[in-house]
Amino acid sequence: MTSVILAAVAAHFGRDLPRCIDKVVGIAAAARKEGVDLLVFPDACLGGYIGDFRTPDPEDPPPALDSDGPEIAAAIAAAGPMTVCLGYAEAAPGGGRYNAAICVTGDGVLGTYRKVHQPAGEAFTYLPGDEFSTFDTPVGRLGMLIDYDKTFPEAARTLATADAQIITALSAWPASITDRASRLPADRQARLFDLYDCARAAENQVVLVSSNQTGVMGNLRFLGQAKVVGPGGDILATTRAKGGLAKAEIDVDAEISRARKVLNHLAERRPDTYRSGL
Repeated sequence: MTSVILAAVAAHFGRDLPRCIDKVVGIAAAARKEGVDLLVFPDACLGGYIGDFRTPDPEDPPPALDSDGPEIAAAIAAAGPMTVCLGYAEAAPGGGRYNAAICVTGDGVLGTYRKVHQPAGEAFTYLPGDEFSTFDTPVGRLGMLIDYDKTFPEAARTLATADAQIITALSAWPASITDRASRLPADRQARLFDLYDCARAAENQVVLVSSNQTGVMGNLRFLGQAKVVGPGGDILATTRAKGGLAKAEIDVDAEISRARKVLNHLAERRPDTYRSGL
């Protein structure tokens, strides 16, 4: 069993795509020097997110990128030996875009994901995905979620039952739109963001690495709060509301085995008693 260093990024990424790429490459280079094995960037780190849920600007959508385009190629080159997860708007074959995540190393693409659950208004800009999947990486078997997905226990549970040891949750998660607090740590969405991270890790007894945007885009003010959560639901590292890198060293296999030694939530489920479709 071997320990790995897992890191989640809290940072601002706007619409300036060249600047976003430079920022991704710079953060990746610094993380490599710090010995990071898994680096998780926020949702929409290549070209930014939308600026409004209710009336997103149709003249300023996130740039639709190809998964085999130069932007992803730059991330692959920057990754080197690290496993890196990034969020971006993926160009759909028939037009439009998906809110997507991609996992790469210096050798190429390991896995992809298109966000399934859409909050109100996001459908004006993005098409919905329809599948959750897991894949092998140098740091363990991994599955990806994108921000609102983690509100739904079924999403993380689907990944866990497909043998995910690590779930990466890439977010562009803002403060409350309808009831903003004067301080981000007191915001209702800040509390929910942390609650979902810890609950999804604890109920599935997996490691969760949660990234998030910071700063402002349009009328959305992002929370930060990047973190690494252990399989007992304990926060191992966090940026709180500031930008930075939440970094923790953990033996993933050993910690999951320890968490499941007495109470193994996945093994003790009773699927025969659960109503189909819930």
